[in-house]
Order: sequence, then C-alpha cells, then structure tokens
Amino acid sequence: MVDAVLPADAVVVARLRARDETMFAALIDAWSPGMVRAARAFVADDHTAQDVVQEAWLGVLRGIDGFQERSSLRTWVYRIVVNKAKTRGVRDARTVPASSLGLDDGPTVDPARFRGADDPYPGHWRSFPPAWPSPEDDAVAGETRRQLAAALAGLPDRQRVVVTLRDVSGHSSEEVCEMLSISAANQRVLLHRGRAALRATLEQHWIKEAMA
Repeated sequence: MVDAVLPADAVVVARLRARDETMFAALIDAWSPGMVRAARAFVADDHTAQDVVQEAWLGVLRGIDGFQERSSLRTWVYRIVVNKAKTRGVRDARTVPASSLGLDDGPTVDPARFRGADDPYPGHWRSFPPAWPSPEDDAVAGETRRQLAAALAGLPDRQRVVVTLRDVSGHSSEEVCEMLSISAANQRVLLHRGRAALRATLEQHWIKEAMA
C-alpha cells in the first residue's frame, strides 16, 4: 500500500489509537522502505537501519495516544525514526550531531571552473560540464545507480542526510526542516551542495569511462 491510498491522517490516527492491527500493518508496508533509507543516512549499515525502524514503530505505538497532530502523521513518524537513528549513530560511533547541520558557506563548485573577473565573460563556465550518458541499457543504468549510491555514502554527514530525505525518500523541504530542526535556508544550502557534489562525482566517473 502506498501513501496515496492511505486514509486521511485523522482516520489513520483514530484507527491506530483503537489498536487496529490492519491499519498498523498497512502503514508499515507503505512507509518502512523510506524509513529504512532515512535511518541509513545516520547509521553504518542496512541491518542497523532496519533495527532502528523496528524501534521507531514501537515508538509510534507507544506514542500515538499523545500525538498532538501539529504536523502530519508521516512527518511525526519520520521524526521518531530520525531521532532514534541519531541516537543509534552516536552509540555506534557514526554520528551526525545537530551542530553539524549548520550552514555551510564554502563554494558549491570549484571556482577555477569559472571565468575570472578580468575575462570578457566573468562568472561563465570555462568549459561546460560534460553531458551525462543516456541510460541506454540496464548495464549503464545499473552502473549509474552503483556510482550514485557510493557517491551518496561519501557525502559529508549533513549533506547526505538532507539529500537522502529529499531526493531518496521524497520528503518536502518543510518536512525535512521539521525532522532535523534546521532552518529553510540551511536545508536549501545543504541540499544544493549535496546535489552538486553528487553530480561532480558522477561527472568524473563518466569522464574516466569516456577516456578508457
């Protein structure tokens, strides 16, 4: 079951408070894959992420009676999994401290790739980035996915978390700000820098492939 066919939040919450096992199972099926991806941004492996999600669902059951509906149910559930993943990450020595989610004011792209102030076209590309290859077959698409996963894992913690929540799990900017307790400006910068870093990594890969 996917989010689009779930009942409205008010209905889901009422059924969860009534301990409706069918409703709970539907939520687990619909949201657990995304929750695992979100947890994986904070912890060292998939198995640990799955453990975190199981703990989060127990937290949902224990806390549903006190849910005050100030946010969507989905945001509230994801906030639980993010908080539990942070705690587990600290315990397992892969931590994303709240302070690391602050604003990063370094350059997004190497300034040397742009024309200087004394150039007739200052600020323009010295040469355009190479076009990405089209996924013409399953092999190319599979290799792109592998490279992208490796590049995502290699991002700085704060960028990896935001890119995972936005681009992998599909959360809105408002939801991510709520989950991570960061400002909209921080979220935008971290997302932009993370996406730029992923593109740069993939660009270098395809350059090497073209030269091979």
